[in-house]
Amino acid sequence: MTLDGPPGLEVDPLLDDPATRIIVCCGAGGVGKTTTAAALGVRAAERGRKVVVLTIDPARRLAQSMGIDQLDNTPRRVDGIEGGGELHAMMLDMKRTFDEIVEAHADPARASAILGNPFYQSLSAGFAGTQEYMAMEKLGQLRARDEWDLIVVDTPPSRSALDFLDAPKRLGSFLDGKFIKLLMTPAKVGGRAGMKFLNVGMSMMTGTLGKLLGGQLLRDVQTFVAAMDTMFGGFRTRADATYRLLQAPGTAFLVVAAPERDALREAAYFVERLAAERMPLAGLVLNRVHGSGAVRLSAERALAAAENLEDLEDVRIVDQGAGKTGVRGPEAISPEAISPESEAPDTTAAARSGAATAPGGAVVTATPPAVAELTAGLLRLHAERMQVLAREQRTRDRFTALHPEVAVTEVSALPGDVHDLAGLRAIGDRLAAGQPG
Repeated sequence: MTLDGPPGLEVDPLLDDPATRIIVCCGAGGVGKTTTAAALGVRAAERGRKVVVLTIDPARRLAQSMGIDQLDNTPRRVDGIEGGGELHAMMLDMKRTFDEIVEAHADPARASAILGNPFYQSLSAGFAGTQEYMAMEKLGQLRARDEWDLIVVDTPPSRSALDFLDAPKRLGSFLDGKFIKLLMTPAKVGGRAGMKFLNVGMSMMTGTLGKLLGGQLLRDVQTFVAAMDTMFGGFRTRADATYRLLQAPGTAFLVVAAPERDALREAAYFVERLAAERMPLAGLVLNRVHGSGAVRLSAERALAAAENLEDLEDVRIVDQGAGKTGVRGPEAISPEAISPESEAPDTTAAARSGAATAPGGAVVTATPPAVAELTAGLLRLHAERMQVLAREQRTRDRFTALHPEVAVTEVSALPGDVHDLAGLRAIGDRLAAGQPG
């Protein structure tokens, strides 16, 4: 990091601080939140803390990388953790979490009626916002048990990262809103009076709803509402309590993003929203950052060298057609081919002498066609990599110009997918180092 760059995010002090009880990894879909959450969990456990990682990833990659056959709604201990800590992992079962809430807050007869209701089954299996709400419910349950030093949350994959903050309130408002209370009124009146009220006072409304929703669905909704009457206030209360938990000093948000325009734009929105909601932001994890071991060789010089090699090959073909070999040895390279200012070969002089430059400043003499073609291809690949690095740097610079106060750690891209604890440790090392490799 340069002196005028963003502050560095120090991951290890965050993980080691006993006051840190919850870390929430959030961001747009496809940026590596699950891998980041798992790597943080492994690193914290191996530094002595008792950790549980809660993931909401349908791909189940977390279970595979931790060597567990499957994850479910119960925390399972991960074997192979080095050091004095423990790591547990679990995957949110949205419907099962909803069922647990019903079973915990209703008597057996009413719970059975709710669990068997068709509208409840649809609601618990995929109603908009249910997954995010249940993730917060499960987080609240885990924190209330006080069994773990640290809870790491991998937020749900959603079209917008902001859904994670908005959806629990939306679902809580729906379950405690005017529409539900209106549907609940006939059931509360009860008996013939209730039917009379329904027929006289609500005939127009129910007729309209029946056409929109279907008569059977409307009856299922009203039956569901009647059975859930005593529980509705609890949904909103628990959503508010978990929201306050997210604002507490022991919580740290990590916004995860890739060095791409759309992902960092989403990250910027999320940073602003967290600030507006007074939620503690620890920093930005910039994931899958590309690097190069030959950054002194610019894209322009690499392309020029590749073109020189290809031009020499064309000349060689012409010379050979005229009965000349066209091959020149290393002795043909003059001292003037080396530029004293840059301490790197001058491609123009090298071209005149039958040589070109390769990454790292090596001089490539005129060689057999296959080698020249391979070298030119490698130079073009290097040029493409340098162009990617420049584009990523411009994208990072735009984000840090908007949010210079946000601490950043960069995680270099791995050559392959993470599929075991060793891979998660490697990601953890990169998180702690904070610079691309």
